[in-house]
Amino acid sequence: MKTRQILSLEDARTIAAAAEAEAVRNGWNVVIAVADHGGHLMWLQRLDEAPLMSITVAPEKARACVHARRSSKLLEDMVNGGRTAGLHLPVQCIEGGEMIIVDGELVGAVGVSGVKPFEDAQIARAGIEALGARCEF
Repeated sequence: MKTRQILSLEDARTIAAAAEAEAVRNGWNVVIAVADHGGHLMWLQRLDEAPLMSITVAPEKARACVHARRSSKLLEDMVNGGRTAGLHLPVQCIEGGEMIIVDGELVGAVGVSGVKPFEDAQIARAGIEALGARCEF
């Protein structure tokens, strides 16, 4: 039987606080979502004036990372590269979702929505780095 690392609520809070700090530092109004290793939402926060649509998009970006086992940017690149069948995948194919990797194992993901996709990803990575984990692209 295997054992695995899992995110705690405190881990989700740490990630979200660092992601929020990055967003505030840049003046970006976003929604931040943290999902566990199954893609289930652990944390959701909407900064003031973040787009309402982002309440749905951010958790879906995180879920996409977990289910596809890759950043949502790689999914977006696949579609933009001509693999339009990717549009029919049951995941969000927009940059801004990043995997949380601990000791080589996927333990969850962060999804951010509200600004340009590369800025969303920057915020997500800041949260992950605060945990001492890494993201893979």
